[in-house]
Amino acid sequence: MVFWFIAGFITVAGLGIAVFPLLRGKSSATRRSSYDLQIYRDQLKEIDADIARGTLSESEAKATRNEISRRLLNAAENRDHETGARAPKNLSRGLAVATVIAAGVGAFALYSDLGVPGLPDQPLAARQSDRVTQEQAELAYAAETQGDLPDIQTPDSRQVELVNQLREALKSRPEDIVGLRLLAENLGQIGEFREAREVIDRVVEMQGDAVTASDLSSQAELLIYAAGFYVSPRAERALSLALQKDPKDFRARYYAGIAMLQRQRPDQTYRLWMSVLEESPEDAPWVGAIKAQISEVARAASLDAEGQPLAGPSAEDLQAASDMSEADRMEMIRGMVDRLSGRLASQGGSAAEWAQLIRALGVLGETARASAIWNEAETVFAADPAALDLLQQAARDAEVSAK
Repeated sequence: MVFWFIAGFITVAGLGIAVFPLLRGKSSATRRSSYDLQIYRDQLKEIDADIARGTLSESEAKATRNEISRRLLNAAENRDHETGARAPKNLSRGLAVATVIAAGVGAFALYSDLGVPGLPDQPLAARQSDRVTQEQAELAYAAETQGDLPDIQTPDSRQVELVNQLREALKSRPEDIVGLRLLAENLGQIGEFREAREVIDRVVEMQGDAVTASDLSSQAELLIYAAGFYVSPRAERALSLALQKDPKDFRARYYAGIAMLQRQRPDQTYRLWMSVLEESPEDAPWVGAIKAQISEVARAASLDAEGQPLAGPSAEDLQAASDMSEADRMEMIRGMVDRLSGRLASQGGSAAEWAQLIRALGVLGETARASAIWNEAETVFAADPAALDLLQQAARDAEVSAK
């Protein structure tokens, strides 16, 4: 009800401003010739001031005064012939009423078709909460694995015994942070990620603002593993806090790269992971994981093995080509397009490269070929919604459509 009241008030106020000129009575609107008369009179007064300042000579002032006087007489004559024709009052009021009705009915019909009456407010926090939560991801992962231990070997019986001993000892020392850290670490090593996450949560909570970056990155790691390697909003917050406390925390930077991949930003992941590789000890546990994935990340970011942009017409290339003659520009672009097209046909490539090719073909005016590439890309990336969005935008830029 409040919504309709506010919407109605805004509509009425807006329409009132729009139709007010139609409803008002006669006004003493000043005619154009009257403005001209005033201007010419002011100009005549300025002539004497210009003479006093020495900017006009007597002869120049006389000529100027004669010209302004002539214009003044013409304006006075025009004023005598001007009429203030006005539309009939009834016609103006009828038009105002028709405008209000048409706009009101049209606005209501449009909102009824496009709007969602009764929909509650959806602030940013609420929209972000539409993402899968940590709890939802953990439940889904637990149901999927059904008690199995994915990606790890059957736990060593001695380690299981150590975990049981730690559990028992901590019953009488529940505030032992060192013991809790050790329990969380060993629980993670035997695949009990959810319990490990609960233990590290206690460690973080007990320390409050004094929590270390290492404990926060451990918490983020266990949140991610407990959710089936999904970086939930809660895990992102833990990573953010860890990096605020220690921007050099290697483990947090590695998992931040995973989060960026999840957000379809392989370019950011590549830069972050390369810096981690350069700074980390060779035997660090995340080094092997990064090396195993960095080639695919580079490919997704349209980079070669050296981190350089893959061959193909980039936006900078196309801009530089604009300074060439038309023939040379088209020849350069066509050469880059042919090289990129050949490589994608023989080796495949990322969605960004396919999009690059579609746009370049659009620049060349080869819309039929661009459309064919777009249709092929739809099939290649059918299971990747984010890639399809990128390709669809490229197709729109190239002014082509799907099959």
